[in-house]
Amino acid sequence: MDDPHVHVEWTAPNTTAAARAVTASVFGLVGDTPRTVRAGCDAQVPYAATSARPEHVTCLPCRRHARERHLRYATRIEQSAGLLGGDQARDVLAAVRRLRDLADRFT
Repeated sequence: MDDPHVHVEWTAPNTTAAARAVTASVFGLVGDTPRTVRAGCDAQVPYAATSARPEHVTCLPCRRHARERHLRYATRIEQSAGLLGGDQARDVLAAVRRLRDLADRFT
């Protein structure tokens, strides 16, 4: 049966595309995108049926998963901000706010 929903990759916040971009720029190699990926709802779905943009995700379990993952990631980053000082700490805290805002958009 065809799944009409748009999902989130399990690895949200999604770093797959960023990793491919770094590999391409550093080594000149471009990896193929996977045909299927594990979604936040634990289903195997076509990569083309995923999105990192909250407005496009229609699978409710995936939205919950993405929100939780973004909040968890923001907390880890925030905890490491104490190791930095000055402008770097402010930049990290700004990134944390953006992650939390993104997580809220998944609700």
